[in-house]
Amino acid sequence: MSEQLTGKAPLDLAEKSVLPTRGPLRALLLLAGLVVVGALPYVVYPPVAMDIMTWGLFAISVDLLLGYAGLLSFGHAAFWGGSAYVTGLIAIRSGLPFPVAVLGGALFAMAIAVPIGYLSVRRTGIYFAMVTLAFAQMLYFIANQWRDVTGGENGLQGIPKNFFGIELVETDSFYFYYAGVALVLVGIAIAWRVVNSPFGRVLTAVRDNPARARSLGYDVERYKITAFVISAGLAGLAGGVFSISHGFASLQELIWTTSGKVVLVTVLGGIGTLWGGLVGAGVVVSLEDYLASSGFEGIGMITGAIFVLIVLLFRHGVWGTARNLLRRIVLERRRRR
Repeated sequence: MSEQLTGKAPLDLAEKSVLPTRGPLRALLLLAGLVVVGALPYVVYPPVAMDIMTWGLFAISVDLLLGYAGLLSFGHAAFWGGSAYVTGLIAIRSGLPFPVAVLGGALFAMAIAVPIGYLSVRRTGIYFAMVTLAFAQMLYFIANQWRDVTGGENGLQGIPKNFFGIELVETDSFYFYYAGVALVLVGIAIAWRVVNSPFGRVLTAVRDNPARARSLGYDVERYKITAFVISAGLAGLAGGVFSISHGFASLQELIWTTSGKVVLVTVLGGIGTLWGGLVGAGVVVSLEDYLASSGFEGIGMITGAIFVLIVLLFRHGVWGTARNLLRRIVLERRRRR
């Protein structure tokens, strides 16, 4: 405790928050977050606001796996992009409301995550990352070759935004944002519940010391597979909303650079912070939109430079650094009482 108060030792990001789990302060922070989400399309262009929220949930799904299970996936584009295609196919061929189509895409992502997770979680470190990358590239190849279904290089176009016949939502991106962000908030709530449950605590124990967790009677592989499937479902939920928002699904959603980008977003926000994914997505998506609007072509160079600066100056990411600072302030005040 003394090391935490003096700041001589880095704080564990998985440590329980010093803020109360219930009470007016928590309620106030939650309300502030909802206000920001609600006001976002007033501040930025609504489709960009939707991109921020979907990429934020995508990063949260990666953080659930990386920050709390210790598994770095370079193949999460398979779940994001796979769900985007399935969501689009359901919406086009059935005409069902888009929330139903998105749910179908998320279920597809979870379904393919079961065999991928079963074959991947027995590996650790770079080997796990490479196995997930291999499966993602396999799905990319299938989508590219199965042109009759996916459209091949042209992608899946003309995905409708059917929403129970409500024309404002179906035709206006501003109103669609509020319908789509509701699904994103459900995904964020699921991620928060998983992390703050006994399952989440066991997951961090598995991450920190799998041998000890196994000796205590926990099935380490089963916990990892479960976390992998939940993470895939959240990524699929985000990918489905993304494809509905844009009206198309392309090979870009399945390519390996998409997996790399979401890892970058997660690291920028802060690994093991959960909410950092939203912050990282806000930075990256807003910056990319601004640079693209200004006609600048070297977007990757700028985002890469910012990534390097964040890693060098904010070792725990933007949100993680802010959380550590708040924790030290609260602990210092408690010590002085």
